[in-house]
Amino acid sequence: MKKYTLLCIGLCTAMAFTGCKSSESAYKKAYEKAKQYDTANQQATSGYEEPATVAPVEAKPATDSRVVDNLDNVSVRQESVSLISGNGLKAYSVVVGSFGLRSNADGLQQRLRDAGYDAQIVKNEANNMFRVVAATFDNKTDAAYSRDQLRAGNYPDAWLLYNAR
Repeated sequence: MKKYTLLCIGLCTAMAFTGCKSSESAYKKAYEKAKQYDTANQQATSGYEEPATVAPVEAKPATDSRVVDNLDNVSVRQESVSLISGNGLKAYSVVVGSFGLRSNADGLQQRLRDAGYDAQIVKNEANNMFRVVAATFDNKTDAAYSRDQLRAGNYPDAWLLYNAR
């Protein structure tokens, strides 16, 4: 019985070692498949053409030209406002602050008056906001110029308001 068991174990071991070997045909198939893939890639890339060389752009000296601002493109917010404090509004106003509380608007108005502006406070009833106006004008050109001056100074968020009333 011992001999029979040893014989079975020997046969199982021999089968295990010989069954795990890879066959030469499997390697050959993988090699041929990889070769076909490389050939297909070479054909695809061999059709690639280099882009045409573009001649450099010739640099020409810039000529001076005067740029005139197109004041029709200046953005103007149109709101219906009423005067709360000040001398009176004209058609276009330069707004430098908007507040929900009147006391904040009064503080900015006083600072502007101390700086020499004829500051006014207007109220937009639709959204319950107090607007502090630094200057007011009859035409858009003067208002845009004043707004640009204020933006260059201490009020970078200054904007134009057209009174819809």
